[in-house]
Amino acid sequence: MTLRLPPWLHSTTLSGSLTAASILILILSGATLIPATLSHAETLPLDRAVRLALAHGTSSAIAAADVQRSFASYLELRNNYFPQLIGGSGLGYTVGYPLSIEGSPPSLLNVVAQSTVFSPSGIQFLHAAKADWHASEIQNKDQRNAVIQDVVLTYAELAKWEARLVRLQQDEAESQKLERAVAERLQAGVDSAVDLNKAKLVIARVRLHRAEAHGSADVLRRHLSTLTGLPASSIEIDPATIPVLPPVAFDEDLPEKTAASSPTVKFAEQHSLAESLRATAEHRALLPSIDFSAQYARFSTFNNYEEYFPRFQKDNATIGLGIRVPLFNASQRARAEAADAEALKAKNQAAATRDQVSEETLKLQRAAEQLEAAREVAQLEYQLAESGLEAAQTKIDAQTGTLHELADARTQAAERFLLFQDADFAYQRARLTLLRATGDLENWALPGSESSSANAHAAPSK
Repeated sequence: MTLRLPPWLHSTTLSGSLTAASILILILSGATLIPATLSHAETLPLDRAVRLALAHGTSSAIAAADVQRSFASYLELRNNYFPQLIGGSGLGYTVGYPLSIEGSPPSLLNVVAQSTVFSPSGIQFLHAAKADWHASEIQNKDQRNAVIQDVVLTYAELAKWEARLVRLQQDEAESQKLERAVAERLQAGVDSAVDLNKAKLVIARVRLHRAEAHGSADVLRRHLSTLTGLPASSIEIDPATIPVLPPVAFDEDLPEKTAASSPTVKFAEQHSLAESLRATAEHRALLPSIDFSAQYARFSTFNNYEEYFPRFQKDNATIGLGIRVPLFNASQRARAEAADAEALKAKNQAAATRDQVSEETLKLQRAAEQLEAAREVAQLEYQLAESGLEAAQTKIDAQTGTLHELADARTQAAERFLLFQDADFAYQRARLTLLRATGDLENWALPGSESSSANAHAAPSK
């Protein structure tokens, strides 16, 4: 396998015949460093990794379960306006007057139908439950974006470490050549033992970086396996499938845009609405309400009904309305006042959330601007280091340079490569976080697909 360069590394802002993109392409071309466990792996594009994580991830399943629970709570209150039919029997032996069994007279068959007809508080509680349901849908979308961000960052960082392993493998080979050359010069009396130790130190540093890269790549591959449900041994990423990061318009009012579209803000606003509706419902619980009730019962002849009721008949039915008029309820008034306090608290929390999201978005926007500049600096420094390495190698070929100059140039180029990778990934992470904040992450990671069709755990229909 040949590792391919992520599209965002193809810089078009720098001039000159030698760019970091061309250098990295030369470095990565023909590379064959892969773990043995990946010899038969199938390429996993980024978009497929994201879809698998959304379909099989535990976080998405938990958020979808919360949506289902909220929807069921809404249906529970709504269905109170449909008659509830209960059938049963109150069989029992009677001595003397036929007493009731669990509030109903003894009967062979007892059928009861009940439903709410008019309840000012019930209507508001129903609206509050509906607001909670919509809030859980918003939270589900936010969790979905969190999963996408996790997958993309893991995928991009894994690509970074795999590219670093390729470079370190080449650096180690060159360092070993240098060590052998210094050892020969030591035997010839040209170099000292200190020079040999310096060459060994370079190899030790490369091996340290390789151990770090191997460990980080293994951990990230394992995490990607957990997210997608695929075996870690079958995961082979393709950095070329990572879409190009869109440019950032640093003069755009992103805080205002984010505050208007952020799932976090929308969730806080929906929660505030639900608490306000619940407070209204608690106040309206002091108003009259009407319930429908109907009952049919078939009585037996062995419960002494005929002895105490001269006009006894076996089949009996009642239908009517139950009207309740609260006259005095101090505890309900206190409950309504507590609900008012909760509603005020939720309203202030929603305002605070909006301000916090706007402030964090502005910080992200400015951080992305700084990291983009830092990435360009690191890229230029890496280019200069590579140019210095080429110049040192040219001097060696022309027998006008020293071996130590070449070693120093190679060490500096290797260090600048690592710094450029770190700066590039820091910019990617900030940029992806900003995409999530503005609500554009899913459209970027899954271009051409709508959220509703891509969501494996769709919310129930109304």
